Amino acid sequence: MRFDIITIFPEFFTGPLDYGIVRRARETNLIDANVHDLRGFTHDRHRTVDDRPFGGGEGMVMKCEPHFEAVESLVPPETRASPEFRNTAVVLLSAAGKLFRQATARRLAKLDRVVLICGRYEGVDERVAQHLATDEISIGDYVLSGGELAAALILDSVTRLIPGAVGNADSTVNESFSAATAAEPDDVLPAITAGRSPSNGAHGILDYPHYTRPPSFRGWDVPEVLLSGNHEQIRRWREERALEKTRRNRPDLLG
Repeated sequence: MRFDIITIFPEFFTGPLDYGIVRRARETNLIDANVHDLRGFTHDRHRTVDDRPFGGGEGMVMKCEPHFEAVESLVPPETRASPEFRNTAVVLLSAAGKLFRQATARRLAKLDRVVLICGRYEGVDERVAQHLATDEISIGDYVLSGGELAAALILDSVTRLIPGAVGNADSTVNESFSAATAAEPDDVLPAITAGRSPSNGAHGILDYPHYTRPPSFRGWDVPEVLLSGNHEQIRRWREERALEKTRRNRPDLLG
């Protein structure tokens, strides 16, 4: 799978691309990650990538021309109409975009290529969102100074879903937000009551708490049930704690 990142700060990605699962995926050729300097697609001596907004207002807006040139140097316009373009996403990182979720990561992980455009300043000329990007994505209800952190986050989230990137493939199945589709809120509580397994993988709730050695640390002990060897009790404990944690940290997942 190929990632292309378009940014005015290419040096930023020296760190995120060189550690952990992303580094191993690059070394084993599971992914090919390329960083492109947006300023290389400008044509004035100041390498200008922004300008004042039409209609007035605060700040500066990133120009559309260098973005179009950058993306079209990677994905020629004529290929947008070809069947192979269906396996490509051009993602504009924007606070005004659709919320990035695990389902988004799964969809992108099935593609052959993802181009990530890192917005800056007050935003990017809307024509980039309307006529160049296939997706406009936000990573949360807050504003960052630029899209670089968001791009690194998405690259990591998508990479770990590519077969072979994670040593134990089950790690990407039995974890938070791993459901293909979240259940209706009322489906979760009855499943607990009836003794069925509303695993996080089946209902899109958060993962259960994890513990490892030592069994006691600063007076905080591993729950005894996890040391009991009783698999049924452990299963039910994990279900209950997963639901409890979801209620506490992400009640929106339960409606």
